[in-house]
Amino acid sequence: MAYVRNYGRPGLFITFTCNPKWPEITNQLLTGQTPSDRHNITARVFKQKIIELMNYIVKQKVFGAIRCWMYSVEWQKRGLPHAHILLWMFDKVWPDHIDSIFSAEIPDPETDSELHSVVTTNMIHCPCGT
Repeated sequence: MAYVRNYGRPGLFITFTCNPKWPEITNQLLTGQTPSDRHNITARVFKQKIIELMNYIVKQKVFGAIRCWMYSVEWQKRGLPHAHILLWMFDKVWPDHIDSIFSAEIPDPETDSELHSVVTTNMIHCPCGT
């Protein structure tokens, strides 16, 4: 609430989810282990990735100049962390601008099979445990 009181409503809300197939995780697992067996590795790699992401967003100004930001990390039932990121920009973000950058559709497998595979593998949530 202190952020909202000082800066108003955030311009963007982003969810960043750990990918258990990141090589930095899988290369450290012993035979038969899963990322859920090694929370220490998963947590360490996720922290490195979120720092990289925030540096990219803030320093490269991919969404424009950032006035303020914060994030909170939670752990899902399947044992993977994800972060909820709030960004306050100096310039107001308009829905048309967001729509020109982000898309929430599944790419056509006939037109772009590689992008379709990436989206359906990494961006679609299934019930926990499946």
